[in-house]
Amino acid sequence: MSDSEAHDWLANADSVESIQAVVCDLNGILRGKRVPIGQAKKVLEGGIRMPLSIVGVDVWGEDIVGSSQVFASGDMDGICSPTGRGALPVTWTLKPSAVVPLWLFKETGEPFLADPRQALAHIVRQYHELGLRPVVASEMEFYLIDSEPDHAEPPISPYTGKRLDSDAILSIDELDDFGQFFSDVYAECERQNVPADSAVAENGIGQFEINLMHTDDPLKAADDALFFKRIIKGVARKHGFAATFMAKPYGLRSGSGMHVHFSLIDENDRNVFDDGTELGSDIMRHAVAGLTRGMAETTLLFAPHYNSYRRLRPDTHAPTSITWGYENRTAAIRIPGGNTAARRIEHRVAGADANPYLVMAGILGAALTGIRNKWDPPAPVTGRAYQAKAARIPSEWGSAVTAFENGPIVSEIFDPDFRSMLIACKRQEIAGFAEQVTDFEFSAYLEIV
Repeated sequence: MSDSEAHDWLANADSVESIQAVVCDLNGILRGKRVPIGQAKKVLEGGIRMPLSIVGVDVWGEDIVGSSQVFASGDMDGICSPTGRGALPVTWTLKPSAVVPLWLFKETGEPFLADPRQALAHIVRQYHELGLRPVVASEMEFYLIDSEPDHAEPPISPYTGKRLDSDAILSIDELDDFGQFFSDVYAECERQNVPADSAVAENGIGQFEINLMHTDDPLKAADDALFFKRIIKGVARKHGFAATFMAKPYGLRSGSGMHVHFSLIDENDRNVFDDGTELGSDIMRHAVAGLTRGMAETTLLFAPHYNSYRRLRPDTHAPTSITWGYENRTAAIRIPGGNTAARRIEHRVAGADANPYLVMAGILGAALTGIRNKWDPPAPVTGRAYQAKAARIPSEWGSAVTAFENGPIVSEIFDPDFRSMLIACKRQEIAGFAEQVTDFEFSAYLEIV
């Protein structure tokens, strides 16, 4: 619904007592305020203010020590304007509520480009200046887990009453077992205008994937992915289990990815990646070249967390080499086959734990750099890309932060405030994990060394 429609809907929604005015932070976490329903007009007319630093807190919600956006600048407020998504009804909670998505602007009215949604919008505007519109779709994998333990454990089937104990890729029976959950997910997606497509059972125990339909509005595509994740988690709670988008909740089972498909259409709605052949156009290969050249320095956007790097391992259906290929799912960049009119690029690096705005910004930004510079990609890989003699995707969190910090392509794509805030956030999170001694580490070393 539009913002004006949202105002009318909220004015007549007798059961809704409050709304949540939210912005998305660098980690893809919604942060904001609970506002009484009587203040809906204020929210929908941009009357809410929040600190600009709110998008840069760490994954635990802590301010970044020494951040220029906090104490050095007085922790100034930004203007929170509606994104145009209106109000999203939330029905899985004890009392119905609504979420109003917002994004940040400076006092001057300029976009605050460290806001993840603004960072993506900045790149999309550059495509529009070239007369191009990115068409984007995503595939979202997740696990359903038991809500009781404090570690990942497969859920109990609502149909059989037994705990899931085996992989069931493309199992129709497993989809049927959780049929009511999926029915409610699709109903909530329809309420929130999230275009959910087909659902499949994936490789892991209790792992599923739902595809989101393509759109020529990348901001909406990222919005859809963000709110889809929230719908899945909320509906799972309603049904007595939990859902996780962790990249690797089980050490020895499949990780969860967020694959992104994109193409470009011109002002005549022509797919510029299609040249009538299976090879694709020059502009498609220039985009691939930008993606491969920028892969190492953008990996932090696709694998932003400590757990993310457990997924990027050989022979795990996740890529490890900076490679591309035609119909090759072992490569980081895949060019799907089929009708040439639908020629597109599939980017397979991101985990499901990543921020959808930053994933799409990293992909579209790197591709745009390749297109502008008319770079040529390396030769496409054939066969098993895990064995290819090619550069490797960073396999360790700190290395990815360093590559992002020193990367010339990300310096071209992103605003300095965004880069400094993300680097500081990730350095603080790395320090937080380094200070923890795990139970496994304790049991391994306690008496033996």
